[in-house]
Amino acid sequence: MALLITKKCINCDMCEPECPNQAITMGAEIYEIDPNRCTECVGHYGTPTCQKVCPIDNTILQDPTLIESNEQLWEKFVVMYHGDRL
Repeated sequence: MALLITKKCINCDMCEPECPNQAITMGAEIYEIDPNRCTECVGHYGTPTCQKVCPIDNTILQDPTLIESNEQLWEKFVVMYHGDRL
């Protein structure tokens, strides 16, 4: 599943530069994650880097409305980075 930044976000700017998929951008009030680009760092790291660097606990969570398996996240990664070779 894609990740979701909750309203607990303090706009500290820590998560955005850490996202290897450039899925995090500033929204109207807080940072937002583009679910089409978020692979939960599958293909890059073992755990989501945005969650690791966020100074506020439970601010970046799995989005329960966008359930994806690890296989689906891997496929999204492959298409984003190697789609021209498929």
